[in-house]
Amino acid sequence: MIQRVFLLLFLLLVLPDWYIYAQYIKKLTKNIWLRILYWMPSLVLFILLCMMLNGNNFTPERVHLTGYYMIAYLVLIVPKGIFCLISLLFKLLHFVWKGADKAGWIAGCLGAAIFLGILVYGTWQGTTHFQVKQVTFTSSEIPPEFDGYRIAQFSDLHIGTFAERKDIVEEIVRLINAQHADLIVFTGDLINNLSTELNGYQPILSQLKAKDGVYSVLGNHDYSPYYRWKSKRDQQNNLIDLKKREASFGWKLLNNDHALLHKKDTCIALVGVENDGLPPFPEKGDLFLATQNTEGLFKVLLSHDPTHWRRKVLPTTDIQLMLAGHTHGMQFKLGDFSPASFVYKEWGGLYMKGKRGLYVNVGLGQVMIPFRFGAWPEITVITLRRK
Repeated sequence: MIQRVFLLLFLLLVLPDWYIYAQYIKKLTKNIWLRILYWMPSLVLFILLCMMLNGNNFTPERVHLTGYYMIAYLVLIVPKGIFCLISLLFKLLHFVWKGADKAGWIAGCLGAAIFLGILVYGTWQGTTHFQVKQVTFTSSEIPPEFDGYRIAQFSDLHIGTFAERKDIVEEIVRLINAQHADLIVFTGDLINNLSTELNGYQPILSQLKAKDGVYSVLGNHDYSPYYRWKSKRDQQNNLIDLKKREASFGWKLLNNDHALLHKKDTCIALVGVENDGLPPFPEKGDLFLATQNTEGLFKVLLSHDPTHWRRKVLPTTDIQLMLAGHTHGMQFKLGDFSPASFVYKEWGGLYMKGKRGLYVNVGLGQVMIPFRFGAWPEITVITLRRK
């Protein structure tokens, strides 16, 4: 796996440089030192790449360093790649348009500049460009007493990526509380790998308050499968500590369990399962256990991975609404397009299958790359409406 990643990153590093050097640099200068200088940034990135891939333990420090490296890598590679693609496209028009080469140079530079701007904005501003989205889910099965009931959802905090920026988490908590929702839910991936990433955040996260409480489920990162543990016992202790910390926040963790939310003489069921994803992600959800004694009730399911919906929720249950996270929208979206659509059928927003719904929140934190553009960090307020 590491070898394939190395080869891909190496080719993406070298091929654009080789094209630009052969087509432009060699024609612009014959000075050998200037030609060598052109290759120096890529050489430095290559050396750092070898160092970054030497080992696979995702400590918080290594995660931060990898993030900074990937930003430098993308800033150097993506604009060059865009330039090369546009330049090659225009070169195909050379035989029918004499000005194609010059136009390709100009268009390539413009495209490279636009994507460089996206990378810079997504790095410096995008990660804190918080969005509060208002969503309505309508169903005839919602009890009249719960018509207008509001659920604030947040997901994928990945708190280790904030690198001790407690002010950012304080702003997130302020925004969630400002919605004055009846219920707050968190749909997994509180940490990157280690429960100790939460050190110092207990006073902040315990400030989340809603009339019917704060509920959570586990995501794939919460099991810490990406960290090189000395033993299975250490990994299990990390998860035990994470659960204790969530309890200390006043959150109620639903591990293949449910809670009944009451209004007057009626109630709905809030169901939560452990992470249930496609390999290599953990598959630990138990819908049968989680929904026992909820027959006939309107049910809201918290399940981290949206693929769970089509795989098991739709075919084996009568759950009316599922809330998920996990995808991050791959932290990039232009218009209605995100590269996440190549991997996930449902990757962001509200999806309906008949009268049953799935909402996928694109999360608040980041994985590996401290960057977001278009798929802005999100807090969702879902309002239940009786048809």
